[in-house]
Amino acid sequence: MRKELLRRRARVCLLVAAAVLASPAAGLADPTADTIAVNVDQAKLVRLPGKVATIVVGNPLIADVTLQPGGMIVVTGKGYGATNFIALDRAGEILVDRQIQVEGPSDRLVTVYRGIERESYSCVPLCQRRVTLGDSDTYFNNTMSQAGSLSASASGGGGGGPAKSN
Repeated sequence: MRKELLRRRARVCLLVAAAVLASPAAGLADPTADTIAVNVDQAKLVRLPGKVATIVVGNPLIADVTLQPGGMIVVTGKGYGATNFIALDRAGEILVDRQIQVEGPSDRLVTVYRGIERESYSCVPLCQRRVTLGDSDTYFNNTMSQAGSLSASASGGGGGGPAKSN
């Protein structure tokens, strides 16, 4: 009697364990066609059905979605991870609800560690500084400051002193 009870409990435990282990595996084995994959710091164009009036993004720190004329959207990867977006018509009806998966950079990235400090370089064809999420604050801020100064100088907005005229 006792052995039969133990066998029944063992079977139930095995069935529960199998169900728990099988359910995530089934979700991973069948990636949905509704997922939009984009790399961080890159954009992808996606056509939606017409009459989209409003776009709602689950986590705007991961991705940005901008509605363009003609039902086209621009999905820009901003941070690593997954989020979703919902497209609504003027009446508030859901037209589209899709997942967005933002992955790491696709270029040849070299990561340099100096103790706990991290720096990233894009090496296509020569290695140049590249700001990547997770870089040390000092490296990140110095690189962004230089890029901002360069951009301001290029647009004539200062940062490089007064412009010389000949």
